[in-house]
Amino acid sequence: MTAPGTPTTADELRGAGLRVTAARVALLETVRAGDHLDAEAIASGVRERVGHISLPAVYEALHALAAAGLVRRIEPPGSPTLYEGRVGDNHHHLVCRSCGAVADVDCAVGHAPCLTASDDRGFVVDEAEVIYWGLCPACSTTSSS
Repeated sequence: MTAPGTPTTADELRGAGLRVTAARVALLETVRAGDHLDAEAIASGVRERVGHISLPAVYEALHALAAAGLVRRIEPPGSPTLYEGRVGDNHHHLVCRSCGAVADVDCAVGHAPCLTASDDRGFVVDEAEVIYWGLCPACSTTSSS
């Protein structure tokens, strides 16, 4: 149940010009309830909510939701494409080199949203993506023992 005046998932889909289906509602809610999920994990979450959905249908819906700005697609090199519900800001990501864990990190320095390049080479910059690589706390503890 949503608070009065709070848009429902269906309202958000309609507001983005997308057709409202049970699968799209379940998909958007699964992404938002998860933490940097790949398409397989999202498909599993949608199936738990509404029953069968094909993986191609999941990819098609994810593409539409990302294009509408309702989910964010991130592609750490060497990892599967991941999706998250945190949109509307220019946050970055921490990725563990060992286990692949991904965590959000806010812009730490520079003008929010970190759009000042040292040399923009004539580009009109509207987004910056930074991936910090290292070891998560669990993996750094494991590797030092």
